Amino acid sequence: MKNTPQKFDLEDRLVDFACICLDVCELLASTKAGQNLEYQLSKSSTASALIYGEAQSAESRADFVHKIKLVLKEIRETRVNLKIIRRKPVIIHEKVEHAFNEATQLMAIFLKSTETIKMNNLRP
Repeated sequence: MKNTPQKFDLEDRLVDFACICLDVCELLASTKAGQNLEYQLSKSSTASALIYGEAQSAESRADFVHKIKLVLKEIRETRVNLKIIRRKPVIIHEKVEHAFNEATQLMAIFLKSTETIKMNNLRP
């Protein structure tokens, strides 16, 4: 049996990211602040994976670019939410740190993707 490198699947990574964020949501207290952060975090973290799935079936290049930018927007929102959870601190848990680090990495990936798309659109 050959050792073949595992294919990198960004969709799976975004789904895993959404799941870890949902785990963080379940850790949040039932206070008004906790409930607000939970609602926002659950929406933005799952939206990034769902919109990426939509981008895979984009109807045009412009539609694809738009959806990739929306994924980046949702990841940014998720990261800020996690930053609030860390800074408050609403909870202190390793899952918050893991989710924050993953949000930072995903943001870098999608920032680079949008830069690449922009550069490719400028080429004659």
